[in-house]
Amino acid sequence: MTGSAEDGNGTPRRLAAVLSGAAVAALGVTEGRVAGVYLPSATPRVLRLSVLAGLPGPLFRPWWRLHTDRRFPVADVYRLGVQVVLPNITQAMRRYPQFTAGLPLPIGAMFVPVADASRTYGVLTVLRPSSSDATEVLPERDRLTLVAESLAAELRLLEAEGAQLTWDEEPLSVRPPTAAPGSRPAGRFRWHPASDTVVADEGMHGLLGTSDAAPPDGVRSLAEAVAPHDAHRLVEALRETSRGSPAGPPVQVRSPDGALRLVASWAETADPPRADSAPADGHPVVGVVLETGSVAEAAADRLPQGVFCLDRLGVVVYANPRAAELFGLARADLVGRPLWEGVPWLAQPACEDHLRAALLSPDPVRFHVRRPHPRGPEQHAADWLTLSVHPGPDLLICDVVPSGRVEEAPAALAPERGEAGRAAATGGPGTEPPLAGATSMNPAYRPIVLAIALSEAVTARQVSAVVVQELLPAFGGNRLAIYLLHDRHLHLAWETGFPKGFLAPFEGVGLDAHLPGVETLTTGQPLFFDSMEQVAAAYPGIAMDAREGARAFLPLIASGRPVGSCILGFDRPRSFSTEERTVLTALAGLIAHAMEKAQRYETEAALARGLQRALLPRQLPTHPLVETAGRYLPGTQGMDVGGDWYDVVEAGDGLALVIGDVQGHGVQAAATMGQLRSAVRAFALDDRSPDEVLDGTNRLLVDLDPGQFATCCYVRLDPVSGLALLARAGHPPPLLRRPDGRTRVVDIPGGVVLGVDPRARYPVAELRLAPGALLALYTDGLVERPGADIDEGIAALRVALARAGAPVTRPGRRSLATVADRLTTAARHSADRPDDIALLLAARRTGPAR
Repeated sequence: MTGSAEDGNGTPRRLAAVLSGAAVAALGVTEGRVAGVYLPSATPRVLRLSVLAGLPGPLFRPWWRLHTDRRFPVADVYRLGVQVVLPNITQAMRRYPQFTAGLPLPIGAMFVPVADASRTYGVLTVLRPSSSDATEVLPERDRLTLVAESLAAELRLLEAEGAQLTWDEEPLSVRPPTAAPGSRPAGRFRWHPASDTVVADEGMHGLLGTSDAAPPDGVRSLAEAVAPHDAHRLVEALRETSRGSPAGPPVQVRSPDGALRLVASWAETADPPRADSAPADGHPVVGVVLETGSVAEAAADRLPQGVFCLDRLGVVVYANPRAAELFGLARADLVGRPLWEGVPWLAQPACEDHLRAALLSPDPVRFHVRRPHPRGPEQHAADWLTLSVHPGPDLLICDVVPSGRVEEAPAALAPERGEAGRAAATGGPGTEPPLAGATSMNPAYRPIVLAIALSEAVTARQVSAVVVQELLPAFGGNRLAIYLLHDRHLHLAWETGFPKGFLAPFEGVGLDAHLPGVETLTTGQPLFFDSMEQVAAAYPGIAMDAREGARAFLPLIASGRPVGSCILGFDRPRSFSTEERTVLTALAGLIAHAMEKAQRYETEAALARGLQRALLPRQLPTHPLVETAGRYLPGTQGMDVGGDWYDVVEAGDGLALVIGDVQGHGVQAAATMGQLRSAVRAFALDDRSPDEVLDGTNRLLVDLDPGQFATCCYVRLDPVSGLALLARAGHPPPLLRRPDGRTRVVDIPGGVVLGVDPRARYPVAELRLAPGALLALYTDGLVERPGADIDEGIAALRVALARAGAPVTRPGRRSLATVADRLTTAARHSADRPDDIALLLAARRTGPAR
């Protein structure tokens, strides 16, 4: 659904009805309080919340949009096609800390893919009360899966009819059915359009002054009895519901004596209601009538404290005169409207966090809020109110009283002033919500979310990418540049959103330059400008990338040491509140520490790479009867230097072929690898047998006790006879390619890894290499894949070895180096290789060497 206009066959309305019905059905088959459906956006790799049942849409605004690559449960379900069950906040925090940091409530959640055999259409999600273990909610998960499968079938039909199954609007807010008869506010009725008959319960008869023997004669009679002045509008609303339209907010009508009544209705059907599948006369409709002038509310009208009630979508269904007085409103302007529309200064992050907690968890919530003073921004004791919210299955009962002066109230509970403040708090009318994970509605969570994300970044590039993902969407920015300090000059490390070439003149500027990005670092003070005109006035002659737009220049200082500066840009003027300045300054400190850690990492990585290059053989020894070739590829994730090595050593009248892998990465792994390589070379030069070489190397590693272990495969080859003696210590088995092109795994017995058991023994096996045969030794980085068994990787390497062609065994044939390159081609081009790779090939010649 990419627009609100309806096409010729009513597809957008039908899509909305299908999605809304699925959300309501999800609540019906689970104990969930909230249900929603995510669909892809027209923007690539972005999901949008299309429908939300049981929670006001604005309270879920931070999760309206999310990126499919983020570590969020909805993204994982959509991307991987798996189900995610989070029974409680403890397990949620372990698996998805960024998601939990933005929604730190004692709740559980279930996420299932809306998919068929060919594709994934979206994700169905339910938030429910917390459970101690996932097994308790598995039956609900299974029922929710059936709803998702039914929804996928409906969406497949719509797509076959030409519907666009994308969503780029605000989510539909759907009202769930009333939980239980005991909690009905006033009366309930059921209307059957086919026969135009109405069945009412006792509460409804009491409300209308009728009896079971004299029920309302049809929907028109019902409407006239409920609201004679609004009967026509009520009938149209009920007929629209019977056609399968999503349940909307209650219809506000007036009783015969002029009292306010609210009528909520929804279509009753076993399956999710659909506009295209409704009977000719429509679905049966269930309705609830709330009489605001009930005896209980009449008593509440006389209470000295303010009392008001919210339904599950945040609509004020009752407010006594004192509540309206404390909010500074007429009672008629408060009842029947969403709370944040009737009381706009409550539309701020902290208040919404509290209301969201009351809607999702069973515990009462109490908080302070400062209302705007009509005489100006000065704080008065009478400005502070205390709100208490008591959750219920269908209604939130709230009371509000003056709280006197609150000396230490946090700034987040004070209302923002002006359009800029409201836009910062709620997103503002017409503004695009940020991607989920970038922010919570409460700005206090932003440092927490950023800190969690930065903990997984190890390089300066990764840190910069996290900052772009987290910082820009959180504050609505569209430009960001990060400069790092080196030799008293600032160098650009990352930028996005700036015009091409604009930042080139600022590359390498010294610390004496009169520029805001320099002075924020030298003074240690952040600089905030509401517009580019202010920047030009403070720094005459500075190049400007836009005529309008606010800018924030943040110093990156870690533990008192300057690291660099960060520039945050906006495409329109805006002001920065005191809270936003504080949060941005704190975020800059987190970024600085992450950058400093990344610089230390890159320094260590460079040292480790140099050490490893020095330890690996620059060239392998040549032999007239044997050709060898080796390859080493560092990992591309994390510390990209490991402890893999290979070597070829002249051992007596033969050759020793060695390959090994030290556990871990970094300088320590490279240093341990150097020690082991030296030990193996020493034993090989002494022409020891393979078992003696591994036994001596094992005892050496145990004595050194570096806290690491290693695997190794050692082969002693006689070039004349082709006899090979092999021994291995926890290492993957070699592969053999026969002269006819067939390959097999050389399944030889092995001992435990080196460095664990000083009494370990390593049996020796024999193998005969015919002329033209090729032996391949490799480390596990070449055959291991996330989520796959290592045997599958070894089988794939066998196939690749068979297809690589015959190696150099006589003049004019393919070189062994080419075969090695072919075997490592896929790994060489992988951008997310977690482990390093070593490969050693040896082949017997069939003719004299060139």
